[in-house]
Amino acid sequence: MKDISFLTSKGIDVNKSLEIFGDIETYNDTVGEFLVGAKNKLEKLETYKNAQDMNNYAIYAHSLKSDARYFGFTKLYEIAYAHELKSKDKDIYYIFEHFNDLVVETNKYMEIVRQYITDDETPEKQATINTKSSYNSKTILVVDDSNIVRNFVKRIFNDTYEVGTAKDGKEAIDIIEANKNNDNIVAILLDLNMPNVNGFTVLEYMKNNDLLTKMPTSIISGDSTKETIDKAFTYQIVDMLGKPFSELDVKRVVEKTIYFKQMN
Repeated sequence: MKDISFLTSKGIDVNKSLEIFGDIETYNDTVGEFLVGAKNKLEKLETYKNAQDMNNYAIYAHSLKSDARYFGFTKLYEIAYAHELKSKDKDIYYIFEHFNDLVVETNKYMEIVRQYITDDETPEKQATINTKSSYNSKTILVVDDSNIVRNFVKRIFNDTYEVGTAKDGKEAIDIIEANKNNDNIVAILLDLNMPNVNGFTVLEYMKNNDLLTKMPTSIISGDSTKETIDKAFTYQIVDMLGKPFSELDVKRVVEKTIYFKQMN
C-alpha cells in the first residue's frame, strides 16, 4: 500500500472520504472493492445504454456515483451524477454522447487504485462475507447492490455480529424466506434503489408476511426525496439513513434497529 500522499497527488479528496470511513485503515481495507464494483457497473451501464433502458441505467449510474463519493473521486462523482440525472430525464442523446467520458474517468480511478494497493491486498483476497441463506447465529442482513457498502458494514460489525448480504431484492427475499421461522436476523439494512427487484418490493413482501416486527428493518438510501421518504415510512421501518454515511451513523441505526426487535 502506497502512502496517502499518492492519493492526494492524484487529486483525490481523501479528507472528505475520511469523514465517512473514519480512518485511513478502514479506507485502505475498503478501497480495493472499487475495482470489482466499478468494472461490473461499467458493463451493466453499457448494456442498458445499448438497450436504451434508462431506468436501469440510472440505478447503476447512481451506484457508481455513490462509490465515487465514498472514496473522494470528485470528478467521477460529478460525471456519474450527471449521467444519473440525464438518464432519469430519458435524455438518451446525452447518455450516448457522453458515455465515453464516464468510461475514461472510471478507468482512470481504477488505475489509481491499482497503483495504490499492493498485490497482496487485491479485492479477491479480502475477507469474504456470509452469503448463505439460512443463518445459525445473530446476523445483520445488508441488502445493497454496492459491494462497497456491504463490505463497509461487514468491517464495522466483524467482531460482534455475523453479516449476511444480498445484492438485490430477489436475493433478500430468498434469505428472509429461509429465516422466517428462526430469530437469527436481528436487523436488516435495506437499500431501495436496486436492479432486478427493488427495496420497496422487499418491504411489501415483509409486510404481507408480517415480518417487519420479527426482522426490524432500516432503510439505507441515496434517494432523499420527500416522495421516497414518505413512501418508505408507510411501512413499519425503524429508521432511514441517507448515503453516504459514516461508521458512527451505521452503528447508531443498527443499534436502534436491534433495540426495536428486543422491545417486541
